Amino acid sequence: MQSWEMREWFADYLDACNRHDLDAIRSFVAPSVRRAHLPGGADAWVADAADLFHGFPDWQWRRIQLLVEDDRIAVHLRAGGTHLGPFRSIPPTRRHVNVAQFAMYRVTGGRIAEFTGTGESELIAQLQG
Repeated sequence: MQSWEMREWFADYLDACNRHDLDAIRSFVAPSVRRAHLPGGADAWVADAADLFHGFPDWQWRRIQLLVEDDRIAVHLRAGGTHLGPFRSIPPTRRHVNVAQFAMYRVTGGRIAEFTGTGESELIAQLQG
């Protein structure tokens, strides 16, 4: 993909995420996606998204900056939502969280093949007060 196509591809992916459309999200992820420090595979990716959306039914991402180089995307996002359901064994707190996220994706054949990025420590810290 050309740089402009990668930008459009990521905008479509982010739109699927913000709609909480798990089937659409799965279509952007390679079946054997590798994730740094997390279980690999599309099933684990979608399960983690479902867990997030269950805990934060209003969760949304906003792109701050996006860089493309060859088959890689680097992105800075702001994300947030209200904790209305259990998340990572933490009962609902009704707190609104707002976190910075940084991610690197390698895209092959129109799907995420590799991912690394910031973890959930800032999110968990905000829930635990």
